[in-house]
Amino acid sequence: MGKLIVHQDKVQDVAATIKICPFGAMENNDGKIEINSACRLCKLCVRKGNGIFEFVEEATTEIDKSAWRGIAVYVDHVDGKIHPVTFELIGKAKQLAAKINQPVFAIFLGENINPQAQEILHYGVDKVYVCDRKELRAFNIENYAAAFENFVDKVKPAAILVGATPVGRQLAPRVAAHFRTGLTADCTVLDIHENTDLVQIRPAFGGNIMAEILTPNHRPQMATVRYKIMDAPKRSEEIFGSIEPLKVAAEIFTSKVEVLSVTVKPKEIGIENADILIVAGRGVKKKEDLQLIRELAEILNGDFACTRPLAENGWFEPKRQIGLSGRTVRPKLIITCGVSGSVQFVAGMEHSEKIFAINSDPKASIFKVANYAVVGDLYEIIPKLIEKIKHGGNIA
Repeated sequence: MGKLIVHQDKVQDVAATIKICPFGAMENNDGKIEINSACRLCKLCVRKGNGIFEFVEEATTEIDKSAWRGIAVYVDHVDGKIHPVTFELIGKAKQLAAKINQPVFAIFLGENINPQAQEILHYGVDKVYVCDRKELRAFNIENYAAAFENFVDKVKPAAILVGATPVGRQLAPRVAAHFRTGLTADCTVLDIHENTDLVQIRPAFGGNIMAEILTPNHRPQMATVRYKIMDAPKRSEEIFGSIEPLKVAAEIFTSKVEVLSVTVKPKEIGIENADILIVAGRGVKKKEDLQLIRELAEILNGDFACTRPLAENGWFEPKRQIGLSGRTVRPKLIITCGVSGSVQFVAGMEHSEKIFAINSDPKASIFKVANYAVVGDLYEIIPKLIEKIKHGGNIA
């Protein structure tokens, strides 16, 4: 990183100089130019400021990367029942570790979890570090973070992958802050360089670009990934690796909070579990026209969903929105109707088995990921599609 220096003695016209910045990041403070938080370090002022502005790189401390080895996966669970995102992250961790010839670890925190830890060994993990303590019976952010930090101090993994679940979203930032390292949330693509720098890719600026993020001078590197983004490996009948007890001192558990009981929220069947999804986009002109979407979903025994603008308009409940700011889905068939295909939306559904897209714009981005593309008016195509299905036609 670096910082901008303003050479005030070279400023001749404060008002004219301030206009150089298109982001409004300069302010006039009693005749002196100050840079505010709107600055994006685009360095336009350096190029056009006639020597007024100077960008100075800050000195960085080199880290001994050889002291940090392996890819670790946090085992997300509720009362020992492992969340499927864990296995997906193990699959990705194995791919990353193979590129740098390093081991894969799993960190499992809880009480009476040793039997469940055995299950993880069927997925090719080199070591499962188990911290089985009564203080970890129920999720307590302070106690879990303390045990997690103890694991990092002892094992020193180069990178840590955490599921973007309610628990993971709380735990990962706290651990990252403790080690003063970076954390990239909701990654859609992960890769790694030979020097163990983790390449973390996710949509940014409202989904307009794909940002490639690296943490070259800090360890461990941390990333959270949503469920159904990565591919889980097949379960092997054989057991690989070993279970390593993670011994921690009782003194590290300093939380004053005691979990007395946990009330289980009634499980609801959401769009994440649907095999067939019909998605409405901005091409749907009126709220009343959503009946077309619902009818197509009903006749296919599927469910219906939407893009962000329709959820923001109040046409759908937020839980039916697909995308990084909504839900991630992976149905066997998804039919998008009038969906343009923004990066954020595509990141939430691109792993669907079959993608059938309907859009009147032949240059729509959704066609880049679609298996079947239909260019045309959804108001003409969907009624014909419904009629064909009713009479036993094959939509493929």
